[in-house]
Amino acid sequence: MGLQVVWSFALAILDGIALVKKKVLHNPVLVSLYVVGDWVTALLSLAAASSSGGIAVLYFNDLGSCGLGEECQQYQLAVALAFLGWVAVSISFLIMLWLFAAG
Repeated sequence: MGLQVVWSFALAILDGIALVKKKVLHNPVLVSLYVVGDWVTALLSLAAASSSGGIAVLYFNDLGSCGLGEECQQYQLAVALAFLGWVAVSISFLIMLWLFAAG
C-alpha cells in the first residue's frame, strides 16, 4: 500500500503542475503510463487486501483465538477498508483505461 501512496501523491503533484501551467495531460504516452501504473497498484492493492482477509479468517475463525475485543474489531475494520481502497483504485484504473481507449 506504500506504493499506492507514492503513486497517488506523484499523480496529484503532476495534476497540480498541469493546472498551474494550464496544460492538458491527454498525451497518449502519459495516459498509457497512468493506465499501467493504476493497473499495477490495483493488483497489488487486491493482493494486500486478499492476504489480509485470509489472515483474518485464519486468525478469527480457524484458530478461534479472538473474542470480540477491540483489537479484533480494529483488524476487521482495517481489512474492510483495504477492500474499499482496492475498489477506489480499480475505479481509477477503469477510468484511465476508458480515457486511453477514447483517445
